[in-house]
Amino acid sequence: MLKLGIIGMSPGNAHPYSWSAIINGQFDGEEITRIGYPAVAAYLEANRDTLGLPAAKVTHVWAQEREIAESICKAVGVTVIVDELAEMIGEVDAVILARDDPENHKEMARSFIEAGIPIFIDKPLAYSAEDLDWFSAQSAAGSFIMSCSSMRYANEVRVARQELKSLGKLELVTAVGKKDWKKYGIHLLEAIFAILDDPEVRSVKSIGEADREIVHLRLENGPDVTLHLFNEISGTFQVSLFGRNAWKLIDIRNSYSMFRDNLIEFIRSVEEGKPRLDFGKTERIVRVIVEGKGGIG
Repeated sequence: MLKLGIIGMSPGNAHPYSWSAIINGQFDGEEITRIGYPAVAAYLEANRDTLGLPAAKVTHVWAQEREIAESICKAVGVTVIVDELAEMIGEVDAVILARDDPENHKEMARSFIEAGIPIFIDKPLAYSAEDLDWFSAQSAAGSFIMSCSSMRYANEVRVARQELKSLGKLELVTAVGKKDWKKYGIHLLEAIFAILDDPEVRSVKSIGEADREIVHLRLENGPDVTLHLFNEISGTFQVSLFGRNAWKLIDIRNSYSMFRDNLIEFIRSVEEGKPRLDFGKTERIVRVIVEGKGGIG
């Protein structure tokens, strides 16, 4: 059984709780609700019968405050708290950096990458060209780095990919989500790129403004794509595909399933000794994130 370390947490991101629960097969719904994530407790409860990935267990945790680490331990059955990230080296087989503050990813991941420990880094991997170039160089040198939005593994995305040919030649793809480009644009991009078999991007242009972010992509030999991230709309993740024969709306809702499949892919990757998701696909998407931020910041 693989021993995993988990790094938490950034504001508004419950992945240290939900992902550890999915892997370890246990959770304390009252504790997860107490710290502000009742929806997470609800979907874990609804899927209790499929919790637990027997090939791995989250055994170690680090968080910026010990109180947070203690809460994670209580909620999902992690047993060891470390005071310094480097204390996990030699104690775990792989690490999940379960934070979505990309400006901190490079420094938090560095010691594990340099020690040759496989790492999964929560989305987005980076938010600057400099940081992305560093991760790319490490991957090219043989480091085990895996990163993506779990939207790549959404059931709704798999169904759309299965039905894609029936739409005919695609002319337009639109995507709409709540919140910001920095942390949530990658969800929409990951879904679109997974459906379209990770196309090459010809140009990226931001035509929105803060809290109303619109980004236009031109793909090589593909449809025009527009992504809309608006802070003040009702929560949604949806993609529309418009072909010459038909169109399809993809309403992505099943967070639990996509998280579970993503974690299964990471664990399988560690067992096989290399990421099952090619780093080049991640790099292509994150470059769109970096280029698409424009003057928004």
